[in-house]
Amino acid sequence: MAMFWQDFITIALVHLVAVASPGPDFAIVVRNSLAYGRRIAIFTSIGIGLGILIHVAYSLVGLSVVIKTTPWLYQAISYLAAAYLIYLAIGALKSGPPTATSDKEQAAKIPVKSSISPKKALWMGFLTNGLNPKATLFFLSLFTAFIDVDTPMGIKLTYGIYLAVATGMWFCFLSFILGSGRVTQLLGKKGYWLDRTMGVLLLGLAAKLVFA
Repeated sequence: MAMFWQDFITIALVHLVAVASPGPDFAIVVRNSLAYGRRIAIFTSIGIGLGILIHVAYSLVGLSVVIKTTPWLYQAISYLAAAYLIYLAIGALKSGPPTATSDKEQAAKIPVKSSISPKKALWMGFLTNGLNPKATLFFLSLFTAFIDVDTPMGIKLTYGIYLAVATGMWFCFLSFILGSGRVTQLLGKKGYWLDRTMGVLLLGLAAKLVFA
């Protein structure tokens, strides 16, 4: 059992570094937090955590090896992920400054930036993470390096559930910070520039998936 605890701590540390690194998950949480607020960003974060379970599931049954060793399948996943990131990037790049209107006009009109449903936000996070082939490589490396055939299935499931929960909690924390009043005031009317920046980042990540 002591050996499993050592492996767990190592996995947790490696995962912490990976999840804190900027990538599609980070970009979409920042984008949704700025565009739709803390609540929607939190649902997006939960979706990302659930997406981790996809990688955990196929890693446990060995499908990650099949994906990695089948070039056309891996390439197909990469193209699908890139297309989805481009779709998200276009929405982010369309962001613009708020329309200047009087208080009476503001009250009479629908808000300039409409929200999305929690369900859509959940699916957005789920697909962003679940379609990310870089996550496939990460879990392939992680499960190959620290988990062998002698590791009990219960221990493997514990590792997987932890990774999903920890990922969701990290991005929920990020959503909470970005949705705080001070941060919102700091961004002010120029927040759309950060939204556009996230769009450029998403396009860059999509290009990296296609041409890497």
